[in-house]
Amino acid sequence: MNKRWTIAKIKQFVENNSESKLLTTEYHGFSQKLLFKCACGSNFEKTFTKFKNNNQRKCDVCQPPQPTR
Repeated sequence: MNKRWTIAKIKQFVENNSESKLLTTEYHGFSQKLLFKCACGSNFEKTFTKFKNNNQRKCDVCQPPQPTR
């Protein structure tokens, strides 16, 4: 089942599942990078898919990217 995400639903998910805040105000699709503010104060960009599915919920300083295989 394809769940339709709106900016309001994404904001609610971010608030409930991370310490980061969503700064982006419009959502145009799963490939769009969204702007977040990490708990440390740094801004970072991730697609919502990566944020949601890969647990990449902090900036690259607080949560360094995992090495590629």
